[in-house]
Amino acid sequence: MRLVFAGTPELALPSLEALLASDHDVVAVVTRPDAPSGRGRKLHQSPVAERAEAAGLRVLKPGSPKDPEFLEQLRELAPDCCPVVAYGGLLPRPVLEVPRHGWINLHFSLLPAWRGAAPVQHAILAGDEVTGATTFQIVEALDAGPIYGTVTEPIRPDDTAGDLLERLSHSGARLLLATLDGIAAGTLEARPQPAEGVSYAGKIEVEHVRIDWSKPAFHIDRLVRAATPAPGAWTTFRGGRLKIGPVTVETDALELPPGEIVAEKTRVLVGTGSIPVRLGTVQPHGKKPMPAADWARGVHPRPNETLV
Repeated sequence: MRLVFAGTPELALPSLEALLASDHDVVAVVTRPDAPSGRGRKLHQSPVAERAEAAGLRVLKPGSPKDPEFLEQLRELAPDCCPVVAYGGLLPRPVLEVPRHGWINLHFSLLPAWRGAAPVQHAILAGDEVTGATTFQIVEALDAGPIYGTVTEPIRPDDTAGDLLERLSHSGARLLLATLDGIAAGTLEARPQPAEGVSYAGKIEVEHVRIDWSKPAFHIDRLVRAATPAPGAWTTFRGGRLKIGPVTVETDALELPPGEIVAEKTRVLVGTGSIPVRLGTVQPHGKKPMPAADWARGVHPRPNETLV
């Protein structure tokens, strides 16, 4: 089939690579406009745009998918199907109607569970033991279109959102290619999503991942893992923000008041609403990440001093 691929972050690259290596003809990509990043806040194009340019593909960067110019460009390209992986924009009906086989989205959950922007993060927060990826036909309602296929993936006890997304990006790429192969061959039909089991996964912002040390240790562990690598769970120490990497629940430690820090020779413990957790990597504001023990040797936490 003649394809126009839509995607933006590095997460979408395994799918793009799989399609470029397939019998399908990727004629262009659609990605988000260049955005500022890094210390200098210079404009950089997306990872998908960089890979597409290296492959000699046409790159479309509409400010909005509703732009009339984008609709015209898409019609000129005349794709049979448009696969989508983490594009980051809502597609209006005129755009959805251009390809004869529609827009096929790879979503990182087992729909109808966790529709929305942050399915993997919410699955970890909820303590789910299994998640996966789903290919489905995009409709105007959020992640509600009929399903082509799924692949499952266990959530490991120490998985961060980054770890899990990395695995799903590869298994999902294989699923997406198999879905497009089935559509092209006429052997695969979409089935409606179940009416039961719908849940939503809104975008997780920085203000959502401040650690409340009065919560149980298992809750803090999930929150930190769900927020890693972005936006990063955080707390404050002596008035400054401190980003917290994945923690370890310490079943052999004595209970501490919530937020209280105890720096031992080989570990740094913090009290929670249940049992303490051991800090792994921390990042003071404006500095690079460092092992918690190194940080503690530098700041010398006082007796009964707390993170808040």
